[in-house]
Amino acid sequence: MTPRRPAAGGVPDADRLREALPSRRRLAGLILVGNLQAVGVILYYAATSAALTEPRYVVYGLLWVNVGLLAIYEAGPPADADFAQRRRALAVAAGYFGLLAVVGGLVAAGLGADATGFRIAWLTPGWGPALLYAGHTVSVVLMPAYVVGYLALSYLLYVTVLEAAGSAVGGLLGLVSCVSCTWPVLATVASTLLGGAGFLATSATSVPYDLSTAVFLLTVALLYWRPGVP
Repeated sequence: MTPRRPAAGGVPDADRLREALPSRRRLAGLILVGNLQAVGVILYYAATSAALTEPRYVVYGLLWVNVGLLAIYEAGPPADADFAQRRRALAVAAGYFGLLAVVGGLVAAGLGADATGFRIAWLTPGWGPALLYAGHTVSVVLMPAYVVGYLALSYLLYVTVLEAAGSAVGGLLGLVSCVSCTWPVLATVASTLLGGAGFLATSATSVPYDLSTAVFLLTVALLYWRPGVP
């Protein structure tokens, strides 16, 4: 697939940042999408049992979804990557998503005799509607924000591994040697340990909620632009 943005080595970071700024036409489109989402949020609260407690939680949820989808759309793997490189990169990205899913609370141990099966949770827009499954051996919590966000991070890591494999450093050594590529992976896991799995308990403290969103946005930015990657 042809990259939708230049490869990391071909364009200076400042130029890549300027190219990422939206044109007037795209900006108008983003404003239109924002207005439609605002109407959708109003209709969501009117038609469901969800209650608006903290308006910023709505913003956070929509940020996870919108930024995640935009990152997936804009980022493209290098066209010259061969099958073996893509297979290794896919394995790394799949493992990363699995790690985030477990640590972030999307997948957890089952409830045994207390299993309740499937249900829909009408959470704050972006975080809900969430599909919940409480089984005997496994429990699954599919919140749109986390599902889209973790998929976006995994895809960006996939592209990063491919570009590192094709760099002069070569293979995964190029990824590991770049702090701006590797520390977001660790930071994301750390943020989920603090707040990811405890989403339903955020009424007690909003710090993990704020922190996980900030780390997500910073991680997307660093994995997308990857300053310092040759």
